[in-house]
Amino acid sequence: MKTLKTSLIALLTTTAFAAPALADYNSHTFKVSNGASEDHPVSAGVNAMSECLEAGSGGKMKLRGFYNGQLGDDAEATQSVRSGSIEMVITGAAAIGGIEPAMSVFELPFMFASDAEVDAIMTGPYFDYVAEKMPEHGLVMLSIWENGFRNATNGRHAINAVSDFEGLNFRVMQNPIFLDTFRRLGANPVPMAFGEVFTALETGAVDGQENPLPLIQASKFYEVQKYLTLTRHAYSPTPVLMGKTVWDGLNADEQALVQSCADTARDAQTARSRAVTEQARTELQAEGMEVSELSAEEMDKLRALVAPVYEAGMETVGRENFDALMGELKALRGN
Repeated sequence: MKTLKTSLIALLTTTAFAAPALADYNSHTFKVSNGASEDHPVSAGVNAMSECLEAGSGGKMKLRGFYNGQLGDDAEATQSVRSGSIEMVITGAAAIGGIEPAMSVFELPFMFASDAEVDAIMTGPYFDYVAEKMPEHGLVMLSIWENGFRNATNGRHAINAVSDFEGLNFRVMQNPIFLDTFRRLGANPVPMAFGEVFTALETGAVDGQENPLPLIQASKFYEVQKYLTLTRHAYSPTPVLMGKTVWDGLNADEQALVQSCADTARDAQTARSRAVTEQARTELQAEGMEVSELSAEEMDKLRALVAPVYEAGMETVGRENFDALMGELKALRGN
């Protein structure tokens, strides 16, 4: 009998230690700021991440999205996340390039040739390289979603040759690389917060702007722009950032779930972004925009004109950061 009792105790003890520990989740609703409208593909990522958090935490954790710059433009919201007054921000790389130069590499023109290259970089070693730098800036980079490849619109005339950029006032981000790029095309770049762009286009304060097709469509720029040129001159990632003070306040189970859900949501967000890109082109044409593409010869001229931006941008980007990304791209391309 004693032997049987001892055996039962041993079995129960072994079973108890073998059973997985219950994950520990507290109640959290994370405010997430973004400058785009709620029908932009970024909302697909926010919704997917929130659903993942709720499912994984038994309803205790979720996101609350704020769109159209309700909590401030990208730069303001990023500072609010660093200070801890907002939990998260999904922002343009340019908004944090001044904080961490390794993000500025993405602003250089014609860095990526395909979505496959984008995905490899945004989830590979260069992502880890940049993510490791963020905590010293009061930020934790959970993932990099996408805004997409950028294209040019204007209200004055079709752009069928590089010379057609000459003299156009183009709204660009407050960013030295974008300013330099459009100056070299002969345009007059005008730095401006995104929230001011529609009115500036409507009043003629600027002639044009450049953004990915889904954002052009979601922002209804077709109401104040006639011409769309498919240049794909730059790719815009959207880093998903959480304040380090907020992150440090989460326990290990909560951190693991937040990270996992940010990764899962990237798939949903990029899939939505790419699905709506062609749809946006069709809808923009249906709204009356004239869509054009430069010939291969003109695109070669465009690339040649902006090529000096690379060397001029090294002070902003940092040679070490540029070499790290280019090394990865060369390995992907097999050269």
